[in-house]
Amino acid sequence: MSVGRGSDDGGRALDGGPILRSETSRLLAFSDGVFAIVITLLVLDLQPPRVGRGQMLDALVEQWPAYLAYVTSYVFVAVTWLNHRSALARVTNSGKGLQFYNLGVLFTTALVPFATSIVSEAVRQGDRADERTGVALYGLVGMLLAASWLGLYHYLSRHHDLVDPAVPRKFFRAERARAAVGILGYALAVLIGLVTDPLCALTIFLLLPMFYTLTSSGLYELRRLRRPAG
Repeated sequence: MSVGRGSDDGGRALDGGPILRSETSRLLAFSDGVFAIVITLLVLDLQPPRVGRGQMLDALVEQWPAYLAYVTSYVFVAVTWLNHRSALARVTNSGKGLQFYNLGVLFTTALVPFATSIVSEAVRQGDRADERTGVALYGLVGMLLAASWLGLYHYLSRHHDLVDPAVPRKFFRAERARAAVGILGYALAVLIGLVTDPLCALTIFLLLPMFYTLTSSGLYELRRLRRPAG
């Protein structure tokens, strides 16, 4: 969903004119490259099993933890990218502060393939202690990523001069609540995984990105759309 002067998520006005300034465009292009690399690295954990003749099907089925971890992390990174594009579509200027906060988001996103590999291997081996360790690590990465978004949203809420004038001042202040939900959600998932079954935590990890998909246009916009007309 676009706001402001009729912009799309590609940073161009619907009338064809550019919205993003050159430095913001470079920021977006660099970020897109990082997201592309991260999401490509996820598939490297899917390795063909080395088995004897006639055992390939059973070996592929036994690798289901790797498939679950891949799908969960792919959705996680994909939704992060969508939200990143949505946020920067509302930004018309850049600066060192925004660049540093953006690098924080990219830094934590780049940790997702490592955490995914650890969780996948732990579940594949079937050791409960390792599974809990893997779930805790994955949840920690999720919390760090949500915290980096909280920092980015807070910075933009304090520097409205970087934002399209048509974007309501309340927008990025409201977005901080979405980041807080992520921190609490991943913390809760880790707690559940440690005291019950780690697979329960993986289920929550898969559900959390759905919340960010449904609110990708922002909590402020969601509230505005739900408000009765007139």
